[in-house]
Amino acid sequence: QVQLAESGGGLVQAGGSLRLSCAASGRSFNTNAMGWFRQAPGKEREVVAAISWRGSSTYYADSVKGRFTISRDFAQNTVYLQMTSLKFEDTAVYYCAARFRPRAYFSTSVDGYDGWGQGTQVTVSS
Repeated sequence: QVQLAESGGGLVQAGGSLRLSCAASGRSFNTNAMGWFRQAPGKEREVVAAISWRGSSTYYADSVKGRFTISRDFAQNTVYLQMTSLKFEDTAVYYCAARFRPRAYFSTSVDGYDGWGQGTQVTVSS
């Protein structure tokens, strides 16, 4: 059974940092594009960052550009989201997502992903 499990969320003060992890199990995702999304209360789920299956191409939403970094560890079958200079408006549930089609380019759309984790809460206090 394919599973994506996020971890690393928590409560942090504005200006602080967190690193989210997304561990994949059940199969290797080393040939799959991955993404991080977030959803704040009352808002739609939105893309935060995405990474190509090779790890050589990345995408960042304008709101996080320069503050967040997406990366992947092929040996660990894990994708990370390093978040720095956190702001109150970064508060949301963060989700990891995977495209199941091998070697497909990453997508910036919710509909472009096939598998999702359960999410991890990130709360930034102002």
